[in-house]
Amino acid sequence: MDDALEAPAAPPDPRASDTLARLAAGTLLLTGTAWLARAVWEIRLYSAGEPASGPPDQGGGTHRPLDSLENAYHLVSAAGSLLTLLCAAAFLMWLWRVRDNALALSGRPPKYAGIWVYLGWVVPVVNLWFPRGIVADAYRASAPGQRLPAVVNVWWVLWLAGAFGGVLQQRSTDSVIARAYSDIGPLLTADVAVAGAAVAGALMVRTVTAAQTARLARV
Repeated sequence: MDDALEAPAAPPDPRASDTLARLAAGTLLLTGTAWLARAVWEIRLYSAGEPASGPPDQGGGTHRPLDSLENAYHLVSAAGSLLTLLCAAAFLMWLWRVRDNALALSGRPPKYAGIWVYLGWVVPVVNLWFPRGIVADAYRASAPGQRLPAVVNVWWVLWLAGAFGGVLQQRSTDSVIARAYSDIGPLLTADVAVAGAAVAGALMVRTVTAAQTARLARV
């Protein structure tokens, strides 16, 4: 995990950091809005009730034509997925920047090697704490002696709750529609957790970036 071979980072550019922070926070809020929209459409599906023809996936490779509400949910779901990908790219750019800033400000190698900025989200088991650890390590290196902001832990708990809820669900859109008709509770719980994680993540991004900016001003 330790990365003793990290090269010295260039002096941090506060303007670039702030730009990436705004981009990451903005896409996080948009993604949270998209997941709330999913929740609204799932409530609409639940309220409408399953059509007499049954779920969209009839089994055996047979799919019935979708009604207008189901088609709309497909569009909402696709938009949410696209925003999530854009958000992930913006967040990773920001995370790499704050990690480099922390190296330049503290002069000590980061606790986690650079590869974990990407793999830490997808490798089983370590994805339960590595991403939070990278953020926490960058903050502590940038603001020595300061307590880790509570929003970091709030963001991570909500993210894990949303991710765990997603794992328990069948993730094809038609299967989600079928589940919305009969068992909407887990869907709404996961959607609200992801939306909450997005809002907390946006606050976390601004908090960590502000701490680095304040340290740069003092330096």
